[in-house]
Order: sequence, then C-alpha cells, then structure tokens
Amino acid sequence: MKDPRDIIKRPVITEHSADLMASKKYTFEVSPKANKTEIKDAIETIFSVKVVKVNTMNLKGKFKRMGRYGGFRPNRKKAIVELSEDSKELDFFEA
Repeated sequence: MKDPRDIIKRPVITEHSADLMASKKYTFEVSPKANKTEIKDAIETIFSVKVVKVNTMNLKGKFKRMGRYGGFRPNRKKAIVELSEDSKELDFFEA
C-alpha cells in the first residue's frame, strides 16, 4: 500500500473551495496516479474522518511565456472529498 502522505499533496485553498467547506466538502491536490479508492483511504487515515464521496478532475498544465521562451505548467489532479455528517470538520487555518 502507498503512503497516504504521498497520495495527498496539499489542500487547495480558494474562494470556491472555502464555500464548499460549509457543506463538508474539501479540496485537495493529489498524486496524478491516485484513484478514488486510494484517495478515500488516505483521507480517512490522515484525518480520522469518514468519507462519503470523492470527485476527481485532471487539470492540464497551461502554456506560459517568459519573454520569448514558452513552456507549460505541470499537469495536476484535484480531488473534492465529501465527509459524512457525523465527521469532524478539518481546520486548515490553525496556527
């Protein structure tokens, strides 16, 4: 089994993800090779919560220029994880 901390890279903190937190949906950047089952197990292991649903999306890297040189940002994968009603809230903003 893979280490859960290799699957979950970091939380995604944006205005949209902050609005989703009110309904117990949390957004994470995950490993591009991880599947929904691995993501669910990793979240349950790291945070000790019950996951109801996992939605994933693959995001293609954007083309960016630096002067006359161009390149692509890396591809990434995002997961929106919905927790059960009796699960505790995850707090990303604690000191």
